[in-house]
Amino acid sequence: MSTLKAALFDLDGVVFDTEPQYSIFWGSQCRLYHPERPGLEHEIKGQTLTQIYDQWFSGPLEKEQPVITDRLNEYESHMHYDYIEGFEQMIADLRSHGVKTAVVTSSNLPKMQAVYRYQPEFKNLFDAILTSEDFERSKPDPDCYLKAATRLGASTDECIVFEDSFNGLRSGRAANMKVVGLATTNSAESISELSDIQISDYRNMDFNQLSSLL
Repeated sequence: MSTLKAALFDLDGVVFDTEPQYSIFWGSQCRLYHPERPGLEHEIKGQTLTQIYDQWFSGPLEKEQPVITDRLNEYESHMHYDYIEGFEQMIADLRSHGVKTAVVTSSNLPKMQAVYRYQPEFKNLFDAILTSEDFERSKPDPDCYLKAATRLGASTDECIVFEDSFNGLRSGRAANMKVVGLATTNSAESISELSDIQISDYRNMDFNQLSSLL
């Protein structure tokens, strides 16, 4: 049985309850540029900005990408970054047991500056914060989680990934790590095949329960 040495967290929908705010932003953009595709903002959940642009804002819409990016940066600078219930208590418990912690997010540095302004103590909760600038390949490729494990000095069988999106869950799986699925963006049933357990928040999570997954 392996020992839990590292807990690796996606950001939106995993650390912060931000998905409803992103649904509002992308809903406005999708209705503006793709009125023929109602509900597109739900289809693109969990995708990186590059993936969204490549699939939905290329060709004739490519010229709109800088405009959308400016709107997104402005929107993110005023968002609320509130922790998912029980997160702070759980991460304190993990760290008290010597578990290393990292954020592994597709968010960029400007977005993280907004996070740091809203939650000044955020950096103190983690041993490493890896952003889109640190990865060569985006989720669902395992590159980001493998880099995080290396950064924290842990092998893949000593890590647990916390994810909510399908691409993120697949990334954790591809890295051969245990995966906890957050049912904040998608239903518990829909993410069950890509995660070892499914939770809606962290109120009942602690070091002992997570260690039992390894």
